[in-house]
Amino acid sequence: MFDILNSFPPGLLIFLGLVIFIAGCVRGFAGFGAGMIFIPIATSVVPPATAAACFLFIDSLVTLPLVVRAISRCDWSTVLPAVAGSVIFVHFGAWLLASSDTLLLRWLIFAIVTGLLALLVSGWRYSKKPGAAISFSVGGVSGVLGGLSQVSAPPVVAFWLSSAREPTIVRANLIVFFALASIGTFIAYYLNSFFTSQVFHLLAIAVPTYGLAIFVGAKGFSKAKPELYRKVAYGLIALAALVGMPTLDPLFR
Repeated sequence: MFDILNSFPPGLLIFLGLVIFIAGCVRGFAGFGAGMIFIPIATSVVPPATAAACFLFIDSLVTLPLVVRAISRCDWSTVLPAVAGSVIFVHFGAWLLASSDTLLLRWLIFAIVTGLLALLVSGWRYSKKPGAAISFSVGGVSGVLGGLSQVSAPPVVAFWLSSAREPTIVRANLIVFFALASIGTFIAYYLNSFFTSQVFHLLAIAVPTYGLAIFVGAKGFSKAKPELYRKVAYGLIALAALVGMPTLDPLFR
């Protein structure tokens, strides 16, 4: 505890713990969305690399029970090609972030995410069974957006929700997709020495808090109606668009 307090003042720990708990409840319920809540707020008070490495660690570790249960429910024929696309193209997204006009790219992300949301709200559904090429392409778009801004969920969420599949399968697809796609991110963070002592100090608080929140959120999903799940998913996509909107930077960064 002494080391934790040396790294983070008590007030900051309480604040981050509250944010982690809210993000975990969302993750447990929807199967995605925690990063949209935690990263923008956490990076306003701690270094971005610390926030990202901490979130990657807790989200991969604490959600393992969700992954185990989702393995038997997800649609592997569409999840695996999407994972392949994401793992490959996340590096392209990172390269774009490093070499292109960041402001222009972020406005492009905002346009893509809001366009996907408008498509979903319109009631459009993808009636055909998605082939490997389409799944790979959607995963690739998700990887590019993740490399640019860590907002990688909207493309795959929109893709699987548009298929009119039941929420249990959509949620299982998302849980397994993000678990597998995070492997490449772990390697990149390790090679860049992002897992510092400060990260592990924060994990001492973050892991139990996030674990409890995941449990609470998952219990809520088991009692929720399918209509509520879709509304929450739409709301989280809208949140992703707002968080990534450059105009609102003073609020989130």
